Amino acid sequence: MEILDILVLILSFVTLLLLGVPISFSIGIATAATMILSIQILPALTTVSQRIATGIDSFALLAIPFFILSGQLMNRGGIARRLIDFAKVIVGQLPGGLAYVTIMACMLFGAISGSAVAAAAAIGSFMVPLMVAEKYNRDFSAAVNLTSATTGLIIPPSNILIVYSLASGGVSIAALFLAGYIPGIVIGVSLMLVSGYFAHKNKYPTGEMLGIRESVRRFFDAIPSLLLLVVIMGGIVTGIFTATEASAVAVLYTFVLSVIVYREVKWREIPQILLSSSATTAIVMLLVGTSMGMSWIMSYENIPQNVSAALIGLTDNKIVILLIINIFLLMVGTFMDITPAVLIFTPIFLPVVVQLGMNPIHFGIVIVLNLCIGLCTPPVGNVLFVGCSIADTSITKVIRPLLPLFAAMIISLLLVTYLPALSLWLPGLFGFK
Repeated sequence: MEILDILVLILSFVTLLLLGVPISFSIGIATAATMILSIQILPALTTVSQRIATGIDSFALLAIPFFILSGQLMNRGGIARRLIDFAKVIVGQLPGGLAYVTIMACMLFGAISGSAVAAAAAIGSFMVPLMVAEKYNRDFSAAVNLTSATTGLIIPPSNILIVYSLASGGVSIAALFLAGYIPGIVIGVSLMLVSGYFAHKNKYPTGEMLGIRESVRRFFDAIPSLLLLVVIMGGIVTGIFTATEASAVAVLYTFVLSVIVYREVKWREIPQILLSSSATTAIVMLLVGTSMGMSWIMSYENIPQNVSAALIGLTDNKIVILLIINIFLLMVGTFMDITPAVLIFTPIFLPVVVQLGMNPIHFGIVIVLNLCIGLCTPPVGNVLFVGCSIADTSITKVIRPLLPLFAAMIISLLLVTYLPALSLWLPGLFGFK
């Protein structure tokens, strides 16, 4: 019966996805169907409801709606433009400088907002038209924007690292946030190297030279935005507030910055921003609830234990097992959204890697990095669709310039996977193990 239950779970979920059913409903219906087969209809429906409710009953998850609201305020508050101006001061004068500016601005904006989609939209709407005007290839410009936007999910604060903390059974959010810095920078640098090669090959122009006075002005103009990173991470690491409390501080800070200091968000726009944030939060929480339900039924059917035994039985070589897990997660990322993927596959693979001696903090960065790559791949890559829409181009045209950038991201993934110090050095410096 156990094998039949697993087949029902997998086949119903895949069939619903192929039929175009939204992923949260696909997960919920597949979970309910499997529970009905396992524990009869009435207890199954009750259990599904309970698991969805208890799945979102977590204090840590309160951070997500606050960070979403903070990201909405940043997106409309002029912060993106100031970060772009700051990036131009740092890397804009290099050959192909606008590509470097796009990557650096996405890293900074994504780190502050915690959203890859917001970074792709906010930075891309400024930078892609500017790059095209400077004779950059439109499809290359779109590819650079959408791949670099994913760094915001690795560099903290990051909603998906909070979700991983929940799925892993309570890995420290502060430790995960610290662990994301160096891998995020590694990805950004790898994308810059690829962009630099194509800038040299295609003879893309050098950015404008800025005078000292203008450079200083842009630097000081960006300081209030950059200080958010210091306030949030400084408060978490020093223990002044938790990650959840930090998200509320982020909302207050960005509200003051966008509405009072920069004055680019009008008071009449606040209700619409709150409504948009609420809608996004509802989608995320439904995904979390249904995914926790699926995670429970998989545990009930002993799937994590069976997968662990199968992988360990296949080989005891840590390098090979991690490579298999990476390949599987890269495949999953092409058709599943990052939130349910983390919630569903963390309980499956975490026991395996822990048995191999891998730190759960390290694995959290690896699984998120894998799934970030999936955000840029068809058929369900949200960042891919947003990036192409912003650049006014098609997915088929963007694929070719995307491939070398994908290669850079995969090389970065392998470095992060097999060099644990990239993820663990910074948390260890602050006493996390």
